[in-house]
Amino acid sequence: MVKTEPLDLAKYLDTPEARLALLNDAFASGEATYVGHALGLIARSRGMSDVARKAGVSREGLYKSLSDDGDPRLTTLLGVAGALGFRLAALPLEQKTSEDVSG
Repeated sequence: MVKTEPLDLAKYLDTPEARLALLNDAFASGEATYVGHALGLIARSRGMSDVARKAGVSREGLYKSLSDDGDPRLTTLLGVAGALGFRLAALPLEQKTSEDVSG
């Protein structure tokens, strides 16, 4: 019998570019659970205890905030982003031109 183990995507986020691409994709989706999941994967790839300490939250609190049922506070998001080497920025939504709508 072949022994298998669950795929841990966090171990493949081994470059800043990979982490940034995942986070940008998550934010572009507009799905809060995806953003939390992406931040959780990135935090695990960097060491959850270290990220929690740098973000000023407990390790357990960080896991809870970034779980599928979590709803992290803005201060937590800002702290986690900073601990991961990111900053949050606002970008304008793409607006459809009249040509896009008619055609």
